[in-house]
Amino acid sequence: MPVFPGDPEVKIYPVQVFEKDQWNMLRLEINGHDGTHVNVPLHATDRGKNLDDYQVEDFFGLCRIFQTEQDIQTGKGVIFTDHDLTYDLAEVVVKKQPKFVGLSSRFEFDIDVERFLLQKGVISFERLAQTDQLPKDKAFLFYGLPLKIRAGDGSPVRAMAVIED
Repeated sequence: MPVFPGDPEVKIYPVQVFEKDQWNMLRLEINGHDGTHVNVPLHATDRGKNLDDYQVEDFFGLCRIFQTEQDIQTGKGVIFTDHDLTYDLAEVVVKKQPKFVGLSSRFEFDIDVERFLLQKGVISFERLAQTDQLPKDKAFLFYGLPLKIRAGDGSPVRAMAVIED
């Protein structure tokens, strides 16, 4: 599982095995920003909104793939699959206020861009996998539900898209 350079590696190991304990149980040691995850403002601000400040509905909704600035729409998500999210695009995002932004695992947020978005209250998803399978010509439903981490600044998510024929 990818981690930001310098962060501790993810560790997953058994703490109980069926043959000995009559249960199987894995121990997970993971940062809230490892693998596919969501960021909320507290991640980059000292008093920003944390996970408790959002409703579950804030982490899913109608979404489009970014191709032009017209794909950034107020109240709808936008996922960057073929483009990194530059500072100039981040300014457009902040102006138009989409519900959230997502970034393909092919890219890593520039720290200054990520901080800018979070300071402006934009929820962001990182390391989204298989974004090349998403339709570029129509909207779809995106889900990236965080774990319920009290006062969390972010969380691993299981991201998925529902694409209607």
